[in-house]
Amino acid sequence: MTLARVNDIVIETPCTVKDFSGATGVGVAVVIKELMKLGMMKTMNQTLDKETIELLIMSFNLKATVKEQATLEEQYVDAVINEADPPESLIPRAPVVTFLGHVDHGKTSLLDRILNLHVVSGEKGGITQHIRTYRIDTPGGAVTFVDTPGHEAFTEMRARGANCTDIAVLVVAADDGVMPQTEEAISHAKAAGVPIIVALNKMDLPGVKRDKVIQELANNDLTPSEWGGDVEIVETSAITGMGVDTLLDTILTVAELSELKANPDRAADGVVLEASLQSGEGVVCKALVQNGTLHNGDVVLCGASYGRVRSMTDTLDPHKRLKEAGPSVPVTLVGLDVAPEAGSRFIVLEDVSVARQIAEERAKRARAIELAGTPSHVTLENLFERMNSAKAQQTLNVIIRADVRGSIEAIRKEMSKLEHPEVKVKILQATVGGITEADVYLADASDAIIAGFNVVPDEGARALAETKKVQIRRYDIIYKLTEDIKAALEGMLRPIEQVKELGRALVQRTFNISRVGVIAGCRVLYGTIERDSQVRVIRDSRVIGEYALDTLRREKDDVKEVREGYECGIKLKNFNDVKEGDILEAYKIEEVARTF
Repeated sequence: MTLARVNDIVIETPCTVKDFSGATGVGVAVVIKELMKLGMMKTMNQTLDKETIELLIMSFNLKATVKEQATLEEQYVDAVINEADPPESLIPRAPVVTFLGHVDHGKTSLLDRILNLHVVSGEKGGITQHIRTYRIDTPGGAVTFVDTPGHEAFTEMRARGANCTDIAVLVVAADDGVMPQTEEAISHAKAAGVPIIVALNKMDLPGVKRDKVIQELANNDLTPSEWGGDVEIVETSAITGMGVDTLLDTILTVAELSELKANPDRAADGVVLEASLQSGEGVVCKALVQNGTLHNGDVVLCGASYGRVRSMTDTLDPHKRLKEAGPSVPVTLVGLDVAPEAGSRFIVLEDVSVARQIAEERAKRARAIELAGTPSHVTLENLFERMNSAKAQQTLNVIIRADVRGSIEAIRKEMSKLEHPEVKVKILQATVGGITEADVYLADASDAIIAGFNVVPDEGARALAETKKVQIRRYDIIYKLTEDIKAALEGMLRPIEQVKELGRALVQRTFNISRVGVIAGCRVLYGTIERDSQVRVIRDSRVIGEYALDTLRREKDDVKEVREGYECGIKLKNFNDVKEGDILEAYKIEEVARTF
């Protein structure tokens, strides 16, 4: 039965027979009758699956598309996150500044000086163990600070700090220079794509090596402004207070140039930096509002947790309760049902039941993933396979560990030669020393491979790499390392398809065989006709179609090929209109690998 319709129709699933009738205008009885013809007995209130709906659309010759009903995640979460803010609603906001750097280079002490606090004395071993967030008011405006741990065991915390920041302050001790965690912090800041300000700390100590440290920073692609680069270097001392005001002024200047804005008049969203379970209070989260305004009583969804905000306090003064928190304001909030994963994004929804359903769905997915096992990461062997999957990756991320700085420079130089507009290699980090657990964490977070040159992983890194399925490759010859990387990148290039002409055959007679079709009796004029080739049918010097070769026979035998001068029988797949005098032109499409 054919029913022509003018307008396009959208049919949402799940859909009943009655719903289909209402959407298309086809009577319920007519739809049921058509379903009976298709071998399906349905009542008007029974649900139709997507395949059945598509069959009905074809049967009635409808111009219709089938659209699956949006999930709660798509309806609410994606709608909030992707909601565009009108330009007139955006107002300037405070910058979020993260302090990064090596352990014991004075990040927390310097922040202490700015905030007039004494945090260091309360940390175990004088080392920051947790992410801390503070907001202060300065004569030039408010600033939010994030302090991250510097020890190598806290790589993931530094990554979270860098990913939620607007400006990164890299604290480097003038008497120590660039160290492993300094280089790692640089990698995180660059990956976040934020401006970097260097605080050259401990300038009050004897034996400072300012020029040496600046040279080391330049070696890590942080060229100071005094050398014509874009990185501001501020000399500071957490003990004497030297340069602290200059550092604040530089932060505010960079923030002003960045034109940071947000819309305070919308539902809040942001990131949870840390979460814990505390006796008497329940789940306590340190959160940073990035857009909108968070109010007491708001329904918050964060990862697989949800709840109403029961209370909010200032992170600098835990006794100061807040009724609301706008963009760039860090808060300590209470009210979620379970502790969310650190680094999870939170959003505010209107309906607590919707938040609960989405949280439960996320928890189910997380459990399913956990039961399915650890996801595999990229390796040089599986790179091409991953390229052909839906999640094609055009960049190969690499972390390099080498025995000496000279080796790193040589490896960088060789890798810089591997240039191509379609694929590229990105060195996330290149440091001197053995492969550590911190490298594996970074590789796990960024889906990278680790290349070690004349170095080996420690036992902790080796075990963690096996658990995380991160590939560690060891080399002792530079060109072998770069050859492997080059081969992997060339494998990422899409091959070129080339047509290889095989031969031509003249149709001398045709034979119509029942249940088989038309067989063309041919003579090969030149070249060869191969069984797995494609065939162009040429009639009166025009190509009338291209078909696959179904069968190829020489006398009564199936053969792989027939050469020039011999006769053969050819059957084309899905084409029986072969006529005497037609030319059958055989060809193959070959994929040719591309190189640099």
